[in-house]
Amino acid sequence: MFIKTGDKVRVISGKDKGKEGTVTKTIASKDRVIVEGINKVKKHTKASQTNPQGGIVDAEAPIHVSNVMLIDPSTNEPTRIGIKVEDGKKVRYSKKSQKAID
Repeated sequence: MFIKTGDKVRVISGKDKGKEGTVTKTIASKDRVIVEGINKVKKHTKASQTNPQGGIVDAEAPIHVSNVMLIDPSTNEPTRIGIKVEDGKKVRYSKKSQKAID
């Protein structure tokens, strides 16, 4: 998976197509990411010690990693990602601008 926590991504398919957000969590075993403000669902919660009121809570659900595209920090456009080795370390780079991302 080429997407990491903290990356800025754009949704390229689904009900939130075109929206942008920051990745808050990655679930590598299921190839899914949770993006801030994207794929909001209403979750019914039971009253508990931490949430004594209970009720309906808005939460972000995971979205498949193939439905998001990393935004290139230099051009602010969505781009594909490649990996190359520089000085013995793997580095992610933008396929559009050929610049290192991290």
